[in-house]
Amino acid sequence: MKRILLIDDEEKLRKLMARIIGLEGEGYEVSETGSLRSATKLLSHSDFDVVLCDVKLSDGNGVEYVSEVKRLQPYAEVILLTAYGNIPDGVQAIKNGAFDYITKGDDNNRIIPLLNRAYDKAFLAKRVHQLESQIGKKYSFDSIIGKSRSVQQAISLGKKVAPMDTTVLLLGETGTGKEVFAQAIHYDSGRKQHAFVAINCSAFGRELLESELFGHKEGAFTGASKDKKGLFEEANLGTIFLDEIGEIPIDLQAKLLRVLESGEFLKVGDTTPTRVNVRILAATNRDLEEEIKKEHFRSDLFYRLSVFSITLPPLRERQEDIPSLASHYAQIFGLKANRTGLRLTSAYIDALGRYPWKGNIRELKNIIERSVIIADGDELDVDSLPMEFKNNGHHDSRSASPFSLAKVECDQIEKVLHHTSGNKAEAARLLEIGIATLYRKIEEYKIKI
Repeated sequence: MKRILLIDDEEKLRKLMARIIGLEGEGYEVSETGSLRSATKLLSHSDFDVVLCDVKLSDGNGVEYVSEVKRLQPYAEVILLTAYGNIPDGVQAIKNGAFDYITKGDDNNRIIPLLNRAYDKAFLAKRVHQLESQIGKKYSFDSIIGKSRSVQQAISLGKKVAPMDTTVLLLGETGTGKEVFAQAIHYDSGRKQHAFVAINCSAFGRELLESELFGHKEGAFTGASKDKKGLFEEANLGTIFLDEIGEIPIDLQAKLLRVLESGEFLKVGDTTPTRVNVRILAATNRDLEEEIKKEHFRSDLFYRLSVFSITLPPLRERQEDIPSLASHYAQIFGLKANRTGLRLTSAYIDALGRYPWKGNIRELKNIIERSVIIADGDELDVDSLPMEFKNNGHHDSRSASPFSLAKVECDQIEKVLHHTSGNKAEAARLLEIGIATLYRKIEEYKIKI
């Protein structure tokens, strides 16, 4: 229902206006009052989309009252009505946040179209606010599942650092939820109204990664047919999340260090620095101090990134959280499959608890989705789990026959990863497979990097 509040101390005129709106307006519900005092009570207890207010009232001035309406209901639009319009009042009304300022009588034919436009603007503003609230709730720390001490400690640290502009380094194994934490930090910060931009640094080769991060000028290289903004520019005033930061080539690390120190960088092919105001969050599953010893990572960049570090625990160290995580994902995938109310048997939960979870929460999520697809009825039982779960999760490609395809594939991937010093993007290129496939194979074969 579209709700209008009409404020005018001339009762006859107010009744006439309410009748016109009720007859000619489409679905408007009109409330009326003759004073600003009673209007304040109504605005304090009921929601309105548009307020039509006279300028001259017995207990105040409508132009000044616009600010009070906006304080009480920020997304309501205000249209001021006056018997004698003047430019200074009109200007001040708009400054105070009024949608429009019109003269009674002369502009009566404008009322309904004006109301429609004001309502459309109010409706859009409310809808945007609702969506932003939903997004904020979805990515808040409250959405992170886990009552274990290690998770609660990580959440506590995240909440403390979120309001600051401090660079944060998130540490932990693959699949422990580092991007979820990064999003929570962003949406709990003063930058939440601006962009959160994420990039997996291991998914690009050196040249493409530089262009993705910093952008390029037209003609900078073959195929650069026009200027391109990089992700740092896209994230200006917001947050950029650099996942797998340990995979950035050593020469690009110097460019990243400059952004951290000065907020400036050069686009590929440019000679004029570009300046940005961006908060940097980074994540890695590598031991960066070990990488520094191997001269694969710059020590000065590490110290700038690790001003504040948060380590996310692997799933095997927070087994008490497995039942709640499993139930959460079962409900999500159940809804997608149009199967609500799925239950997890105690045997199913026990099997999940015995598994080593090398892929952590990401692996758990995939297993639950598989179970939802396979299971019959409204229960998830051990029958819907892969064979390795039934064998207590002790399956390992290294125990297979030395002539098996799995053993050969595992050995080849390990050999290439060793050759590339753990650079997954380069390893995927040499193996001629996609980076996502490589990650899946690493998890499947339990390959340690």
